[in-house]
Amino acid sequence: MSAYLTATKLRTVRIIGVKDETPTIKSITFQDRLSASASPGQFVMVWIPGVDEIPMSLSTINPKEDIAAITVGKIGEATDKLHKMKVGDIVGIRGPFGNGYTVTRTRNVMIVGGGTGLASLAPLTEKIAAQPRHKVTLLLGAKTCNELLFLERMKTVFSKATGRMVVTTEDGSYGEKGLVTEPLERLLAAEKFDVVYACGPEQMVSRVFFLTEHYGVPFQASLERLMRCAIGLCGTCVIGRFRVCRDGPVFSEDQLREVKSEFGHFRRGFDGRRTSL
Repeated sequence: MSAYLTATKLRTVRIIGVKDETPTIKSITFQDRLSASASPGQFVMVWIPGVDEIPMSLSTINPKEDIAAITVGKIGEATDKLHKMKVGDIVGIRGPFGNGYTVTRTRNVMIVGGGTGLASLAPLTEKIAAQPRHKVTLLLGAKTCNELLFLERMKTVFSKATGRMVVTTEDGSYGEKGLVTEPLERLLAAEKFDVVYACGPEQMVSRVFFLTEHYGVPFQASLERLMRCAIGLCGTCVIGRFRVCRDGPVFSEDQLREVKSEFGHFRRGFDGRRTSL
């Protein structure tokens, strides 16, 4: 059986760790060889017994120990049930699915994360920061200091890497006051970057895309859409001609140009109708 077909089959895993990241966000760690071999940016489908199956980015990828993790904000019935789970509980996993971030040999890298978007970007940041001769700039944004995700984890990364971390909060409770796109624009105007990666609220990501287009910087972004099957059959995650589960969730600037009329403006609900962002 091919590796892809093996990944699509549901398997059960036991939770080995639960960590409070913020008052509303938890990381859930489990041991699973396939998830631990994923590329940064790929996702898994998580089945919560008796509730639902939902897509989740892998926030930890540790192939040496076959350990992976998802990071969950409490936003609905399924995530509420995940927040109540404890070490020893069982969930179902399918995947990993989709295309992750493409890591090139470029030297000067910008990574922009807003809200829970850093869940997708944390493994990427760690991977790039570990490579010699790379300079990494991480822009980390949230509404308030209590919602900053992986702040200490990223401080540890940058204590050993060449680069810098710029933190913004909308209320000014930590770092710079304002939106994460404000230092982004300032840095793009002052410095040449080889690539920018982004994940977060889509209106934030669309602003990052606009700025990278303006300054002529290659761009990759992870998009979020409703996903039911994760194998490209159901169509709930369609944006333009692309299926986010198969063609994404990470898209290049060339692909995003094709869907400018949708990207940052609306998504589709379970009934296929457009919903404004």
